[in-house]
This record gives sequence, structure tokens and C-alpha cells, in this order.
Amino acid sequence: MARDGMDLGGVASFHGGLTTTSPAKPGEVKARVLVLTGGDDKFVPPEQVEGFEKEMKAARADFRVVSYPGALHSFTNPAADDYAKKINIPLGYNADADAKSWAEMQKFFKAVFGK
Repeated sequence: MARDGMDLGGVASFHGGLTTTSPAKPGEVKARVLVLTGGDDKFVPPEQVEGFEKEMKAARADFRVVSYPGALHSFTNPAADDYAKKINIPLGYNADADAKSWAEMQKFFKAVFGK
């Protein structure tokens, strides 16, 4: 929605996929964007993060990416370790990244929405 230029104040993503088939166009991103990602996320690897950053810079978007070293995909989900074992995929809860990313989002929302 932010990439499409919808009239949003701010958008936050926790361990979200960052690829797209419709990149943002210069000047169209109205929302401030916060991306919180795991530094060891196999589903959102560094190349994907770098591609997103390049896209947002080209679009002249107001964005910030925070990467948490050692954090895997689903780092905010306390049940991620159990899911990872059940279905044998690289997920993992990271209490430190969970707490830090939540605080980062709260700070972001306060700056964007004043609350």
C-alpha cells in the first residue's frame, strides 16, 4: 500500500517479505516506512533488504530499516521455535529482537502519529 502511494501516515513491517513486482515510483510513497528484520532471516536475506533499500532510495521515500543480528524469521513469535521444529524450517523466536523491535515501532508510531 505504501509502494502504491496510498495516503498513509506510517507503515511498519516485522520480518516481512520485501520483494515486489511493482516497485515504488519516485515521489509516490507518502507513508513513512519502518522495516524491522532479522539479520539471519533466510526468507528475507540481505540481498532482499538491499534491494528494498535501493528501491526506497530511488523512490525518495522516508524509510528506515533496522536489522537484528542473529534473529531469524518470525523473531517476534514466541511459538516460532516449536513451528520450526514441527515443519523443519528456519524460524526462531528472539526475545531481545522482539523487545527492541516493539520499542522501535512504538517510537516510530509516536513520531508519526503523535501517540
